Amino acid sequence: MTIRVVIADDQALVRTGLRMILDNADDIDVVGEAGDGAEAVALVAELDPDVVLMDIRMPEMDGVEATAAIAAAQRARVLVLTTFDLDEYVYAALQAGASGFLLKDALAPDLLAGVRVVAAGEATLAPTVTRRLLDRVVTGLPVSPPDDRLARLTGREHEVLQQLARGLSNAEIAELLFLSPGTVKTHVGRILTKLGLRDRVQAVVFAYESGMISR
Repeated sequence: MTIRVVIADDQALVRTGLRMILDNADDIDVVGEAGDGAEAVALVAELDPDVVLMDIRMPEMDGVEATAAIAAAQRARVLVLTTFDLDEYVYAALQAGASGFLLKDALAPDLLAGVRVVAAGEATLAPTVTRRLLDRVVTGLPVSPPDDRLARLTGREHEVLQQLARGLSNAEIAELLFLSPGTVKTHVGRILTKLGLRDRVQAVVFAYESGMISR
């Protein structure tokens, strides 16, 4: 199945570079380009892509607002393009519904892998990077009261969510908790359903905001 992608970035040169990389993949088709957030939202509604590569800082409507609009109304998954000096914007985008993020200096294979992972319904291209990002950003956030939704989880699901939030992959969680990868995947699916979350990245954000992970 071909993955249909929309690229949203206010720099034409960046869009051209991303398109050149993506067009070299047999399973990825760039169906549109947007120069700002508002244009991205309209284009996604028109073209119904699988993945949106979304820059954060754009005129008219920034990537955070555009991500929220897309996540609320469309099936497309948003993969944020960022640099580490914009951590606070990335965290806001994850809260808005982004399914993951890539550094703008990522290598071509990482870009392609990221698009494929997000299109397949996964979330974090690099869990350890997500962990470092959130560790830095949530330090300045106010401590939230415990979330009542945590009571919906079994003890094992609680353990799995804790390790997921610390940046572990399914295989790493399986090894740590002496489970099979398939069992971990099942637990993750149930966690998302019980908590009403869209994907793994949202689960990581939830774990930090609910106080499960110490800051």
